[in-house]
This record gives sequence, C-alpha cells and structure tokens, in this order.
Amino acid sequence: MALAEAAVESQAILTEVMTQGRPMSGAMNGQADPHGLMDTYGKLGRSLATNPSAMLNANLDLWMGWVNLWKEFATGEISAPQDKRFSDPEWSANPAFEFMRRAYELNADWMMSIMNSADDLSVADKRKAQFYTRQTVDALSPTNFFATNPAALKAMLETGGQSLVEGLRNARKDLQRGGGKLSISQSDETPFEVGKNLATSPGKVVYRNPLIELLQFEPSTKSVHARPLLIFPPWINKYYILDLREENSMIRWLTEQGITVFVVSWRSADEETKDYTWDDYVKNGVLAALHEATTQTGSDSVNAVGYCIGGTLLTSALAYMGKTGDKRINSATYFASQSDFTDAGDLMVFTDENARAQIDAIIEDNDGIMPGSVMAETFNWLRPVDLVWRYVVDNYMLGKKPRPFDLLYWNSDQTNIPGHIHQTYLNALYGRNELAEGKFKVFGETVNMGDIKIPVTIQASREDHICPWHSIYRAARKFGGDVNFVLAGSGHIAGVVNHPRAEKYQHWTNPDLPATPEAWLTGAEETKGSWWPSWLEWLEPKSGEMVPANPVPDRKLGAAPGTYVKMRLSAISAGAKPDTTYCDPFEAPKPAPAKKPAAARKPAASRKSTAASKPAAASRPKTAAASKKTTSKTAAPARKKTAASNSKPKSTKPAAKKASPAKKASSGAKAAPAKKKAPASKSKAGKSGQGKSGRSTSNPSA
Repeated sequence: MALAEAAVESQAILTEVMTQGRPMSGAMNGQADPHGLMDTYGKLGRSLATNPSAMLNANLDLWMGWVNLWKEFATGEISAPQDKRFSDPEWSANPAFEFMRRAYELNADWMMSIMNSADDLSVADKRKAQFYTRQTVDALSPTNFFATNPAALKAMLETGGQSLVEGLRNARKDLQRGGGKLSISQSDETPFEVGKNLATSPGKVVYRNPLIELLQFEPSTKSVHARPLLIFPPWINKYYILDLREENSMIRWLTEQGITVFVVSWRSADEETKDYTWDDYVKNGVLAALHEATTQTGSDSVNAVGYCIGGTLLTSALAYMGKTGDKRINSATYFASQSDFTDAGDLMVFTDENARAQIDAIIEDNDGIMPGSVMAETFNWLRPVDLVWRYVVDNYMLGKKPRPFDLLYWNSDQTNIPGHIHQTYLNALYGRNELAEGKFKVFGETVNMGDIKIPVTIQASREDHICPWHSIYRAARKFGGDVNFVLAGSGHIAGVVNHPRAEKYQHWTNPDLPATPEAWLTGAEETKGSWWPSWLEWLEPKSGEMVPANPVPDRKLGAAPGTYVKMRLSAISAGAKPDTTYCDPFEAPKPAPAKKPAAARKPAASRKSTAASKPAAASRPKTAAASKKTTSKTAAPARKKTAASNSKPKSTKPAAKKASPAKKASSGAKAAPAKKKAPASKSKAGKSGQGKSGRSTSNPSA
C-alpha cells in the first residue's frame, strides 16, 4: 500500500513539474553555458596539459590510496568517519557502506587535488574551478542517493515504506511552494510571527519614508547615554536577526547597557522603490535616519553601526561626509562588512562577468527588481552540504518534517532588491572595487575611505564564508582614523550575534594593525566568549554622559517592529503594500566647501584604538514640505533649506503601477514644531580598552 501511495505521489510530482515549471529563458541570458564553466574547465585542462608531472603525481596518489584501501579492508582495519554526513553507524559497521564511504572520500580528495596542480591558472579561474568541482563532489556523495543511504533504507523498512511516502509528499509541497521549482523547506515556519515571538523588543516607528522605517527602542534603564546608536542592517535580509528572541537579542542587550538604540528597517523593493539607486539609499536611508535620530534625541551626533552590505553603504556615506565636513557621526562599528573586494571569497564566483550578465537578465525579467528568492538560492549554494543536501536527505529520503528554527525562519524571510542598487554593488564594488580604490561616487562626488577620520571598530568572523575576515582586514587599513579590529569565532551570523550569556565561541583582539591579517592574528590575544563586552568598553566612552531616560515619543506611525519588516515576498508578489503614511520628505544639507588635502597619514601599522574626542557641533539637515526623489546616480543632494521639523507623518495613497515614488503627492500637512535642542553631550574621558577578564594566553596561528 505504501509503495502504491508512493507511485501516486511520484506521478503527482511529475504533473506539478510539467504544468507549473517555469522556463529559464532570460535567466539563462540565451546562453548554453551562462556561468562560463566550459571556458574555465578548458583553461584548467590546458594548464594540466602543460604540467604533466603534477597530473602524474595526483594519479599516483590516487592509485596508492586505492592500494591502501584494499589493504586495510583485507586486514580488517576500520577508520571512523570525520564527515558528519556519515554519522550513521552503518557507514563504519557495515563493510559495504564503509567501502563506499572510503572510496568516495578517496576520489573526492583526488578531484580537489587536481585543482591545486593548475599553478598557472588565474586566481579567478581557479576559484571558479574549485567552487564548481566542490559542488559536484558534494552532489555525488552516496548519502544523497536513496539506494546508497543506509539511514534512508532503514527508515523505509522500519516504517513499512511510509517514510518514502512522506518524503515524496514533502517534495511535492516544496514544488508547490516554489511554483513548479523545488523550494526546499529548511524550517517549520508556522510557529513564528514577526512582532509576536520574533522582533519583540519594545519600541516605536519614529520615522517613515518610502524606503525606510526608523525604529527607536524603549530604554530599559533609568538613565541612558546622551549619544544614541544608529544601526544600518543589510537590505538583503531583515533587521530582526539582531532581535530574534529575548535571550539572544543584541538590541535588548544594548538597551540594558543604557544605550539608546535606533535601527533602520529597509523596505523590500516593489513597484514604488524598484528604481532607487545607491544615492537614494544614502540620502533616504543613511542621511534621513541620521537627521531623525539627532532630532529625536537632541544629540549633535550618533554612533553608527553597519552590518554586511549596510556597512558598505555606511562607509560610502561616511566618506562623503568626511569630504564635505559633516561630523554628525561620532564613531562607526562594522559587523561582517566588506569595503575592499579584492579577495571577497566564494561570492566572487557569482559576481564575475558571466554571472553579472546573467543577473542583469534576471533583473530585466523581473521588471527592474532582483528577486529575494534568487538571492536566497545563491546563499544556500555557498554552503550546499548544510543548507541544501542535508534537507534533501532529511525531508525527502527520511520523510521528516522540518523542525521550527527561528534562525532558519529569518534566513528564508528574504527581501527584493532594486535592480539599480544591486548592479552598482556587483559592478562598481565587487567588479571594479571602486570604494577601496577611491573611485566610487556619492552624489557625483568621488569619495575616499581615507577621509573617514572618526574612530571605527571593525568586527569580522573567522569562519565567515560570505565576508571572509582576510578581506575585511584589507579594508581596515584604508580608514583615515583610529581602527579597532576584532575577530570573532564562528561565521557570518553566529559570529556577530553571540550573546554574552550564551558563553559560546571566543574572540581575538590586537591594538595594532600590521600589514597582513596573519601578522595581526599572531599578535592577537584570545578572550573566551562573546566579543560584545569588549566592544562596549570601546563604545561607552564615545556615547556621552548619562542623562535621564525618557519613553520613546509616539509619532502615530505604529509600534516596533513596524510594517516594512512584515512584508513577505509572497504578499509583495500578490500586490500587497505596507503602510504608506510617510513623514515629510527629507532634504540633504548643502555640502560644505571641500577641504584642502590633509597632511600625510601615519602608517596604519602604528595606529591604535583610542577614545574619541568631544565631537564638534554640526549643522543639521532640514526637512522640507515636499521634495522630489533624486533619480540620477550622479545628482547632487538637494540644497533647499526650510524650517526644521520633527517630521510629522502624512498619509498618502499607494503609488499607481510603475509610478515613480518621487511623484507621490504631498498632503501639504504642516510640519510639527522643532524639538528644543538638548545640551550637547560630553564624551567620557579615558582610553578605550579591551576587556582583560577571561583572556587566554594562546596566540592562534593563521
């Protein structure tokens, strides 16, 4: 009966694929080989042909490996598997499965060793060849095939075939979820709801424009530091990775330390925002949020945080502010954020010329939007063993239901991206590395990271596969001020979001900034546990004096987490819109006259992290009753000045299809009276330091 049910489910799956499957057409850009693999492997073959001794040595190693394998089997020697994919006892206890595992490991090592033999292959070609060879090796693992997976066979026998039926049903549901394309479920999403059991830190939306909602969170102490913290998360994902649950929320932890926290919540791209450019994100994202945070608190400046691509945006904005004399950001902290893309890891496989042409076609097919579903698939294939094949085995071969997991729920809650800004990121930054080389333009002005003179903390994670820490370190030496570099254990997410109460991982600190990341790590000290307390020691002296805490003002825009973060891709596809009660349009301030070239910087290796000096007062930008959105990438910010306001919200109707957000009608509501400016805060005296408690004396090697 179970086999009959399996046959029915199999037929239903075929029907789903045939009737709902979507052609690749534009996504393949009309090419039989859109990734350029034939060219890459052709170069690999030519390289190996010119170095026959290397190929001979690799084949000799393979032959000796097989000889030793047969010898060990003849003598009954058993080796325990190191790969977690082979954790089932049968892979060691059953001779047939053990031989299968050992043969796979031997052949896999041989295939990867061939890549290392191609000495004259360019770095980019070798990276691509290694990446796609590893993809092939991982796909061919015997665990990925029903007939050669002992756990799947055992489950079928123990359940009378029901596990097979359930696995086919899971596959069918994922096909339906992906509209004919397999969309693998990594987590049971039904228990989670943003604002109910995720993103629950109390606060309010204090500002909204068509691009961002600015959230301010309620203080949890009687007094707070006068200078607030303004966080710019990546727009590729949603901000609540910093506020998943109470026990691991960075936002809650910061408010417990007396920090006033503002967070930008980016809007997922739709018909209204699909034409936004990098300049629009600087103006309506960074500068608008900065203006509101200083206006709300009365502080002359803020401390800023940029996470991943949010940090790249912040760097470009700070370089522009440094060039124009805008001092409203007192210090900056970067979480896993790249500004130098010379060696940006495996993601560069997806950002070469062939890949960018394919992405251009995808954006064109989707009316100027980079779909979040495509981005999710890309990131999953960066770690296929953990994020793809694991769920193929569990969901489809073993017939298991995905378990609820808040982190994986967040990971699947993707956002759409405006095509223009995504192409700028890939072409100007990944492709030409303009930001690190001083060639990137903001509002038509060429900017340089050396103009960022404020103190910065740069955090990287040692096992980060998205933003490799060596790449992040390269950019650290390009800033013009004091740099505090911190290396955390784990990866892109867990390395950043590591609550001190969890007592997990470790971090390394070194006050110097030598020429190479290896030299930095050799001289670094290891501290057990989270890096947050060390960061707080650096941040507190830059956060101003303690002042009485006040509740977050009600701007009639709703409670945190707001409406932008709740928009799912499925709802956007169906035409749903978030709340469109916008505040008065923001006008960027008139740039200050360009400064004369500064004196030569001291060598980066001699720079050490120090406490920030008292910030100089800076004029605040004014809001306007109405303004038009800048559509040109090189357009200078608006220069019209009007009376300052507290950005009283105005209700507007959703824009018509394909209408530019710049043409949205203003309600003409009068701006609220400006808040009375609070006294300027003073920075605490004393050096910023790193925590000493719990440090290990070990000096890990690179």
